[in-house]
Amino acid sequence: MDRNQKEASVEELKGIFSDSGSVVMAHYTGMTVAEMTDLRGKLREVGGTCKVVRNRLAKIALKGHPAEQTAELFTGPVAIAYSEDFVGAPKAVVAYAKDNEKFVVLGGFMEEETFDAAGIDALSKMPSREELIATISARLLGQATQIVGRLSAPGQGLAGAIEVIGEKADA
Repeated sequence: MDRNQKEASVEELKGIFSDSGSVVMAHYTGMTVAEMTDLRGKLREVGGTCKVVRNRLAKIALKGHPAEQTAELFTGPVAIAYSEDFVGAPKAVVAYAKDNEKFVVLGGFMEEETFDAAGIDALSKMPSREELIATISARLLGQATQIVGRLSAPGQGLAGAIEVIGEKADA
């Protein structure tokens, strides 16, 4: 790599680190191309990406970033997995790491919060953005239905009473 390529790579990494919902770092020693392709496919399904990075360039890109302390994780062959969704990449990476012992999660960060491997595992167990939106929508719709029921109940009671009075008057 010449200097211009390195500078472009650092700028790209800065963009990834600042724009991604979460970034996960992992060792991939001994993985085959087919295994890496499989991992990339699983990440793509959740809107994520996997990229092998040069440690020195990643450390430079992290300077001044709120998660700068994660620079210490960049030793040996490191790949980063990232996604716009906060839990997309961690879910895919942790699931893949359970099936492949060559892929070892080191840690990562989400905005200003840094995580070790156990933290990434805990993050992967959180509901996804779509699941949270669905839960909130269901709760709001349930409450709206209850409000409508309570508002219409007095009117229904009054209509029932008028109907009973009408039936008695006809009889």
